[in-house]
Amino acid sequence: MSTLSHFDESGASRMVDVGAKAETHRVARASAVVRMLPTTLALIRDKQVSKGDVLEVARLAGIMAAKKTADLIPLCHPLPLTSVKLDFAFPTGDSLRIESAVTVFARTGVEMEALTAVTVAALTVYDMCKAADREMVIEAVRLEEKDGGKSGHFVRDPA
Repeated sequence: MSTLSHFDESGASRMVDVGAKAETHRVARASAVVRMLPTTLALIRDKQVSKGDVLEVARLAGIMAAKKTADLIPLCHPLPLTSVKLDFAFPTGDSLRIESAVTVFARTGVEMEALTAVTVAALTVYDMCKAADREMVIEAVRLEEKDGGKSGHFVRDPA
């Protein structure tokens, strides 16, 4: 039917059998952007949101989400993550950039864990700041880099 690995020859969904693959060190980085009013960004940057330090709560939410990815995405393998890091930057006066880096020593990659981490961190920012700015937009959720495994190294073209 398809060359997609999550479907068998008849088109039925399946969890990919990774039992024969070698365990290797695998890394994935992902990013997301949250656009908001400059006043909302200032509240976050200056730690003035009444619910608490938005970035630290979002960091914790992203780490927790990466660890639970297999519970959220139906065909993901549960993985013994060795590291999950989230970083934040303010590239413009109306945007917050979130980046995750996830590592594991396993038979399958951690792209979904990295993407889940930034997405849940962005949703946490929205949740904590929605009273101040309901027009926030979560955008540009994407894989930036992955390494390890049969498919090798991928780095997104910066353009």
